[in-house]
Amino acid sequence: MNSIFDISSYDYELPKELIANAPTLPKEDARLLVYDRKNDKISHLKFKNLSEILPPCDIIFNDTKVVKARIFGKKDSGASIELLLNSPLNDNKFSCYIRGKVREQTRLYFGDLEAEVLELFEDGSRIVKFSQNQKELCVSELYEILEHIGHVPLPPYIKRADQKEDESWYQSIFAKNQGAVAAPTASLHFDEKILNELKQNHNISYITLHVGAGTFKGVEASDIREHKMHSEFYDIPNLTADLISSNKPILGVGTTVTRSVEYFARTKQKSGFCNLFLNPDNRPIRQNYLLTNFHLPKSTLIMLVASFIGLKKTMELYKIAVENRYKFYSYGDGMLII
Repeated sequence: MNSIFDISSYDYELPKELIANAPTLPKEDARLLVYDRKNDKISHLKFKNLSEILPPCDIIFNDTKVVKARIFGKKDSGASIELLLNSPLNDNKFSCYIRGKVREQTRLYFGDLEAEVLELFEDGSRIVKFSQNQKELCVSELYEILEHIGHVPLPPYIKRADQKEDESWYQSIFAKNQGAVAAPTASLHFDEKILNELKQNHNISYITLHVGAGTFKGVEASDIREHKMHSEFYDIPNLTADLISSNKPILGVGTTVTRSVEYFARTKQKSGFCNLFLNPDNRPIRQNYLLTNFHLPKSTLIMLVASFIGLKKTMELYKIAVENRYKFYSYGDGMLII
């Protein structure tokens, strides 16, 4: 099998202590590994240097807002249960993941919020409907309740309970449109100071892609071409669509922006569900530069990085990041590909 298709090619060793459990503060002090493709040059900088080194380009961010999507409750039997919301479906139904044994028609109780399990799927997801005081809840009503009773849905590799600080740490400063159950983590590095510096020489645009729990799901197929990519709702405003349709250089902040930009470049659809799987066999056709965090081994996200710079260079940069003790994953440091 060609190595770019072999899942084991995207594996690497990561010491546990390099998984960040909290962000670097102030944000400008987070580290930034910069790879200049034209000169095949690697630099070790900080986010405070970003505006000095970025080539001329327009910048696109994801303005999705993370929902407090994790809730703890009980079954009829009194057994404890944990539910992680994934995404809304039609007819006030929701896709979710449930820790604890359930069957169809099982009822779950989270104070006066009630959930009925409607369907079970082999991938571990469940379809449920929520009600309160016997009134079926729509998306906005449920999100309002979760804001009061829910917990920040920290990724599974952060081995601690969420705390008050995570409400701001795990949310970008421009988060606006509710619907994500995971943060677009490259955006977490930006504060007002860094944004204002960038705005002096770069136009800023936004897309919305509601990151789902599938973002953490590893690729299980030994041949990555057999992987079934998860879908996530996205929406691209007219001004951003015009930018993507132009020939201006674009920096996509994060893998979610990248997938949205590239999906629109291929389909011209401004809104819908994005299931684009970028990898070395399906490379970007529109986005020029990428800013992203360091990702899980064997994940679609590390494959997306490889779609820009190839498998060999990606694994070389990850090895260098480990040797230089960069912090990894959601609260970790960043990588800029120019």
